[in-house]
Amino acid sequence: MKTIKGPGLFLAQFVGPQAPFDSFGAITAWAADCGYLGVQVPSGAEALIDLDLAAISTTYCDDLKGQANGLAVTELSAHIQGQLVAVHPAFDEAFDGFAPATLRGNPTARQAWAVDQMRKTIDASANLGLDRMAAFSGALAWPYFYPWPQRPAGLVEAAFDELAARWRPILDHADSRGVDICFEIHPGEDLHDGVTFEMFLDRLDQHPRAKMLYDPSHYLLQQLDYLENLDIYADRIGMVHVKDAEFNPTGRQGVYGGFQPWAQRAGRFRSLGDGQVDFGAIFSKLAVMGFDGWAVVEWECAIKHPEDGAREGAAFVRDHIIRVTDRAFDDFADGGADMEANRRMLGLSR
Repeated sequence: MKTIKGPGLFLAQFVGPQAPFDSFGAITAWAADCGYLGVQVPSGAEALIDLDLAAISTTYCDDLKGQANGLAVTELSAHIQGQLVAVHPAFDEAFDGFAPATLRGNPTARQAWAVDQMRKTIDASANLGLDRMAAFSGALAWPYFYPWPQRPAGLVEAAFDELAARWRPILDHADSRGVDICFEIHPGEDLHDGVTFEMFLDRLDQHPRAKMLYDPSHYLLQQLDYLENLDIYADRIGMVHVKDAEFNPTGRQGVYGGFQPWAQRAGRFRSLGDGQVDFGAIFSKLAVMGFDGWAVVEWECAIKHPEDGAREGAAFVRDHIIRVTDRAFDDFADGGADMEANRRMLGLSR
């Protein structure tokens, strides 16, 4: 068993042009004041990190950590760049906004940029002394997730073959730098549940650097058993986002949400403690399975102000982290024994 590290905060939802969210030093000072011990940094946020420099300079990385106001850099995230490793043409225009303006309208150049960004995030992670990072998988099959009209034979298989082919060299580079890529299992990605993650792993020969980023909110909204998921994938879960959600189906809408905005959906993300996720059970399972990473708050809520959600989230995680015991509760009653005594107790010695 291990005591989980935390609380950490994912900064992607907070970085912006206004102080204190416009620089690494200012945002980490704010996070520390909220009660956080670490921050997860989006590698594409230029206000927080110079990824090109971090990928080649340990001196820069050391300086960056020195600006963190005593907080740890828990991991780097390359969600946005990972998304662009695999984009179905139906989403080309929508996802063009994730890439530099000079690449828009050029899917081939956009994908090459995304792969380069992934490699740089891997290198920057290693230079920061980190052994894991976060990403999305991207999606080629997602437009066909509901089989109507009937999917032609081999369509999904071809999509996953291509997805694995694009990721294998990235994962091999991660292996050379001692870094795990933790894919957030997320609707909209081809890796959106356990079955699709296994399909991906099978095509990668169970690549040791392909791990999961576990976020129970996405599982609750799919009505997937998020507690059993921990039991099944304990050896593959490398990162954890602590995010709450609720699912309240009605006679008018269910899992798919009826194209409604988040606040009007049957399933919606909520600030920690305001939803339905059983975090007591989750933290117990993480402690028992020996998870050695950080409990990182990802604030996404359809109702509450982000700064309130962040401050409450730090206290919520701190109160849920279990400091694991170093002894059994009944040690006081240990009468002592040896092998001969054990044999006598079993009636095997005379």
